[in-house]
Amino acid sequence: MIEKRALIIGCNGFVGGYLKEELCKNGYVVFGCDCNVAEKPWGFGFIKADITDADAVMKTISEVHPDYIFNLAAISSVGLSWKIPQETINVNVCGTLNILEAVRRGAPVRVILVGSSEEFAPSHKRVSEQDMLEAVNPYGISRIMIENFAKIYRNQYGLDIVCIRAFNHTGVGQKPIFVLPSFIEQVVRLASSGETGAIKVGNISVSRDFSDVRDIVRAYRLLAECPCAPDVVNVGSGIAYKIEDLLHYIISLSGKEIAVAFDRDRFRPDDLPYCCCDNALLKRLTGWEPQFTIFDTLKEMYDNAVTKRGTI
Repeated sequence: MIEKRALIIGCNGFVGGYLKEELCKNGYVVFGCDCNVAEKPWGFGFIKADITDADAVMKTISEVHPDYIFNLAAISSVGLSWKIPQETINVNVCGTLNILEAVRRGAPVRVILVGSSEEFAPSHKRVSEQDMLEAVNPYGISRIMIENFAKIYRNQYGLDIVCIRAFNHTGVGQKPIFVLPSFIEQVVRLASSGETGAIKVGNISVSRDFSDVRDIVRAYRLLAECPCAPDVVNVGSGIAYKIEDLLHYIISLSGKEIAVAFDRDRFRPDDLPYCCCDNALLKRLTGWEPQFTIFDTLKEMYDNAVTKRGTI
């Protein structure tokens, strides 16, 4: 059996551990690099390197000699990207260019660049790979820039690059700077402490396509293995959920009456009212289907948060 070697750049973020598990159980030898050391040790194959350091990226890829590179390293919070737009471009765009330059100068490797649904123009229908891009925040703009550079490196240098537009995903371990973990953290705190008060929320009238992170990383692997993968592929559930409905479901898990208070600091300067994935291409290429519902995932996240709080 031929050994498959994968390098996950940005391995210590939320998605990295899930992708490592998905790849390992499917026969890959997995290496990871990150500028931060994880709370839980990565173990074999971890290299400390900063994606914005071109020499470190080159050295890492040369040492690992991977067949596949998955780039997860990014400032991926839309809210945070508004606060640090310059750093968002530096990490997301310049960091990715360091990877592409290293690959261009080395041996052939398939590169999986994870982008976002935030790239799309506002739409009231499911968006496909052919729909117009018109990002309305620094994070989405950075992802469009990456796709444009990927096109150059394909056409000019023949690099094998698959750009994935990933729609929202969540799961146990996601930080509360993201909307659903934030709701869960606040609800669990109020429900378990008996405190009075309300959870703080931003714009909950918008609708988003949410998936379980385990379904998402399985799609990443399947696309990496796909011999005829196109340049760009959407990855998402194909179902848009109103944030308000998901919030009320999380509150219902507590069995408590919990008030909701709007916090202007949690509102974004611009926010798409609706975003949903047309995943027909992904399904046709790989046979992928979701194995979890968002409600399965939220229940698991809620139970985990309750257990974790009980051990503090």
